[in-house]
Parts: sequence; structure tokens; C-alpha cells
Amino acid sequence: MRIFIIRLKKFFPILFWIIIWQIIASLLNREVYLPTPINTIKALFNIVQTKGFFMSISYTLLRVFAGFFVSFTLGIIIGLFSSFNKYIYNLLNPLVICIKSTPVISIIIIFLSWFKSGVVPVIITFLMCFPIIWTNVVEGIKNTDKLLVDMAKIYKVSKYNILKHIYLPSILPYIVSGSLTALGLGWKVAVAAEVLSQPTHSIGAHLYDSKIYLETESLFAWTLIVIILSFLFEHFFKYIISIKMKGRI
Repeated sequence: MRIFIIRLKKFFPILFWIIIWQIIASLLNREVYLPTPINTIKALFNIVQTKGFFMSISYTLLRVFAGFFVSFTLGIIIGLFSSFNKYIYNLLNPLVICIKSTPVISIIIIFLSWFKSGVVPVIITFLMCFPIIWTNVVEGIKNTDKLLVDMAKIYKVSKYNILKHIYLPSILPYIVSGSLTALGLGWKVAVAAEVLSQPTHSIGAHLYDSKIYLETESLFAWTLIVIILSFLFEHFFKYIISIKMKGRI
């Protein structure tokens, strides 16, 4: 009984907002504006049973993962170089600020005139995630205990061991935090890029079609799919990180 109550408390916030959604949908009584949760779930099951569903999911997952992986890898490597070399930092910092300040829609439209539709979401995901990873790595290095580093230098500890045993443990929380933020943003911008670029197999293309044909239930269902996938992807990343951290202990 106690376990049931604990689980109920966890799901209560979700249940609360579903009820609010149902109430608002009932008051509007216009499915074209806001479908009910039940009709959205029905549309979701219908979508899952369609022929190209898993192919669309796979291609979108591939684009998000590719963009995020490249930004994660280069963000850490270039972030480390930037932290230890002020010239590299001064060279990249204006570019990072520029990317952060530029509206995503502008970047998508620009790249649509340069690259194929299937490549644009990958590039956009990379460009939006890279500044977050890079900034967190730089901040993590800045906040490393300088006294500990100085002591290691006095005892003539190698640069490799200083990086491995002092800097990396210090920046790890920054990397994890930045990666989770970047991952959530990556999903949003990748799907947004797909909506505009219209690749053959993509979630974004289905969202656009649902909007064009006023299939609001499908529009909400595909949005729900994006939320679920983003949730699973984020928790999978947390799981991998937790395993890596346990391996270090």
C-alpha cells in the first residue's frame, strides 16, 4: 500500500495537468483547436501502427544523435584548448556569442540554401549544442581549485595527470549539466529544422503535414512522441554517465 501511494505521488503532477488539459478541451469543445487527451492517445496509437513510423523515428534519432555527439566531442576538446590558451578563447568567444544571439529560424533558413534537407537538422543541432558544451567546459576549468593545481606543479606532477585527476573531475559536473541542457535543446531545434527542411523521413515532416491538413490530434500526438523520446534519450544519457562515474570510483 505504501509503495502504491509513493508511486501515485510521483504520477500525480502528470495526472493533474492531464485533467486540466481535459477540462480546457471540454470547455473549448473544438477538436481543431485543442483535442482531448483521449483523442490524442488514439491518434498516437494510430500513428505507431503506420508503415513509416519507425523509419521516421529512426532518421530523426540519427540526426539528433549525430549533431549532439559531434557537438559533445568537439565542445569538450575545443573547450579544453580554449581554457588553456587565451588566444584560442579570444578567437572563438565572439563566434560562440554570435551563435547564441542569432535566432534559430534564421540559421535554419540560411543553411537550407546551402545544404541538403536531411543534413540541415544535424548541422543546426550541432551549432545550438556546441556553445553550451564549450561554455560549460571553459567555466569548469575556470572554477578548478588553483591551489590544488599549484601544489601538483610544485610536486612536479605531469600535465597529463593534472588534467586527468584534477581538471577532469572538476569539470565533470559542468559537462553533465551542459550536456543535459544541450540534449533537450538539440531535440527542439532538430525537429524545428525538420519542419522547415522537410526531409523524406522525419518527425518534423509529419508535424508539418498534420498542421497543413488540420489534423490537430496527430499534431499533438507527434508532439507527445517528441517529448517521450526526449525524456528517454535524456535518462539514457544520465544512465551512461552514472555508469562512467561509478567506474571512476
